[in-house]
Amino acid sequence: MADHNHGEMEITTQEKTFDGFMRWTTRIVIAIIVLIVWMAIFIT
Repeated sequence: MADHNHGEMEITTQEKTFDGFMRWTTRIVIAIIVLIVWMAIFIT
């Protein structure tokens, strides 16, 4: 089994993927909250 040295792996691609995932997740959550507020105001 190969030796693992903590912190030596190239993770640039994983970081970009995670940043994109978090950006889209945040946008979707904000859109859902806006939709719920809109529904609470106009559909009563």
